[in-house]
Amino acid sequence: MKVLIAIDSFKGSVSSIEASKAITAGIRNVYPDADIVSLPLADGGEGTVECLVHATSGKMVSREVTGPLGEKVMALYGILGDGRTAVIEVAAACGLPLVPEGKRNPEVTTTYGVGELIQDAIVRGCREFIIGLGGSATNDAGVGMLQALGFQFKDAVGNEVEFGGRILPEICSIDLSQVIRELNDCTFRVACDVDNPLYGPNGAAFVYGPQKGASEKVVRKLDAGLRYFAEFVQKEIGRDVHSFAGAGAAGGLGAAFSAFLNGQLEPGIELIFEKIHMEEQIKGMDFVITGEGRMDAQTSMGKVPSGVARLAARYHIPVIALVGSVSGDLSELHQSGMTSCFPILDAPISLEGAMESDRTLANLQRTAEQLFRLIRSVNGKWQT
Repeated sequence: MKVLIAIDSFKGSVSSIEASKAITAGIRNVYPDADIVSLPLADGGEGTVECLVHATSGKMVSREVTGPLGEKVMALYGILGDGRTAVIEVAAACGLPLVPEGKRNPEVTTTYGVGELIQDAIVRGCREFIIGLGGSATNDAGVGMLQALGFQFKDAVGNEVEFGGRILPEICSIDLSQVIRELNDCTFRVACDVDNPLYGPNGAAFVYGPQKGASEKVVRKLDAGLRYFAEFVQKEIGRDVHSFAGAGAAGGLGAAFSAFLNGQLEPGIELIFEKIHMEEQIKGMDFVITGEGRMDAQTSMGKVPSGVARLAARYHIPVIALVGSVSGDLSELHQSGMTSCFPILDAPISLEGAMESDRTLANLQRTAEQLFRLIRSVNGKWQT
């Protein structure tokens, strides 16, 4: 019996590594000698650093950086097993959870800490970067990050602008004389699964500003600032930072990575599959177990279970999803290669109760065990 466990985290409950261990324990209660490979996964968002560090035998690095409100915070990033690739989730330095609800204001929040993490990784010898966008509390078009890397954005009287989305209309010039020299040797691959442009009705401010604390009036101001910044960059360095898919990701960080760091925006799950050699890992397996906290229509749009199912389908390998809950029509997932999907809850319960870590782990182990008891009973191939 050969089983690959390739599961996402159950966000707010258990990590992908913890979920993998629980499922492994359940399978081994039925098949003690099963050949089980665990590849904890993420789609470029939360959990990306952990899964790539785990898969490549890398290491975690803790660094004090400037948080979204300008205060100091401790942020984690990873260095992969090759010693030269850093993986950074921007939310670690400028994420929404770092800002108390009453203080959320994208007019003042900054991405400066993201640049400090990049700088730290460069000092440690990294020249290749994997960046996970998403979950930011910011709307500064990545200007804060660039400032930390030596880009100087100056106002009409030659002073460097401060932090936050509100300063974008003040920018009148860019001074590149202090930019970190090593950036010329760096490559940035950016995991991005949204297609928002920088500004406009589908841009960063209008779509994501309200959840970051912006009122309707502030959203309009932020959007105007992003439009101004895009026109300024086009004029100054001849780069389009608005119209391509993903420019508006993470409050405009997508635009900054593309225009100033030559970053390549890519679907997160495909980037991660490449780094962990997922296709090689999946060959020859009898079953693949995947899953996430909630499976719904969005799962088929670049999430871990859909990516795993499509890849397994190439080799005609059954894929079973274990999930916290299921909602809506899953026909697209089945068409893409998902064999079956099983919620792990065993009784009606509140959302808060369902997300308790110990309960989730116990439910994952129990459900995996029951599934493989069924598999053993109906298929003589795996009777022993």
